[in-house]
Amino acid sequence: MAASLPAVTSPLAIREIPRSERPRERLVSLGASALSTAELLAVLLGSGTTNQSTLQVAQQILGGASGSLRRIAMHPVAALTATHGVGIARAVTVHAALELGRRLAAEVREDGAPVRFPRDIVRFFAPRLEDLPVEEFHVAIMDAQHRLERDVTITRGILTSSLVHPREVFREAIAERAASVILVHNHPSGDSTPSDEDRSITEQLVAAGKLLDIPVHDHVIIGRGRYTSFAEAGLI
Repeated sequence: MAASLPAVTSPLAIREIPRSERPRERLVSLGASALSTAELLAVLLGSGTTNQSTLQVAQQILGGASGSLRRIAMHPVAALTATHGVGIARAVTVHAALELGRRLAAEVREDGAPVRFPRDIVRFFAPRLEDLPVEEFHVAIMDAQHRLERDVTITRGILTSSLVHPREVFREAIAERAASVILVHNHPSGDSTPSDEDRSITEQLVAAGKLLDIPVHDHVIIGRGRYTSFAEAGLI
């Protein structure tokens, strides 16, 4: 007589896990820092599928990104829906949470503290720009004490001198009575080396700033884990 096959067991649903071990309850009692990345994702997802627990779906998401939240953030929302059990609503929730994390990291700059070095600008902008799949060009509007008054997004996409026009760059600076500005943009490739177009745009904007009496103090290019400052490099 052939041996009987072992019964196939379904994964435990979150409701079947002891309350003290459930991600939501653990977060409430121990704080978010006590949870693993998979558990935090499970909290965002809310529920699993017929054959998978929420934790298993979260682990699949992480597995598809080699365990990197940064890789998840770099891909479009629709890419997450390739994971079984993740629809557009859950994918949007995950991306919204990652964006909140980036914005929280950007708030580490003490409010009202003067910008003294290029790395001060990098600390403010890198969490939002270094993982973007497209280029964004920003203008940091500075006051007379060299404090960051406002961040203005000028364009999103491939940068050209026709898109990054002095009129667009300095319109808000004039309205805000800026004492000076700092130009900031990212390179999705991760390499912060200035291109010929970057140099041309910078020269054009520096010249316009001199005419308007709103000096361009620097142009900072954000790469992945690195940056290039035109001021530090003697290019401005």
